[in-house]
Amino acid sequence: MNVPPSRDLPQECLLLRVFIGEDDEYKHRPLYKAIVHRARELGMAGATLLRGRMGYGRSNHLHNASILMLSFDLPMVLEIVDTPERIEAFLPELKKMMPTGLITTERAQIIRYQA
Repeated sequence: MNVPPSRDLPQECLLLRVFIGEDDEYKHRPLYKAIVHRARELGMAGATLLRGRMGYGRSNHLHNASILMLSFDLPMVLEIVDTPERIEAFLPELKKMMPTGLITTERAQIIRYQA
């Protein structure tokens, strides 16, 4: 896999947040992995996956990491920061990958972006 080199970011960027379930899939692989790998292939500035301990969404089904109510479909939040143009270009592809979930964006001010 050929990965584009890292690049600088302008001070004003967008933060893309993707809320999905741990068990969500895309083409028979975990959705979160598919999204992170695709973002990397496209040379997006960076992505971080966070695994939640508890949450619920539109279905109102509670997902919980407690021992008494062990859920294997825990909430996941994937954050990607990049320029508004790159985030907007990625959204149509992301929507095709996600049959369910929540996608949000917000302005982000880059303070430091160094290896």
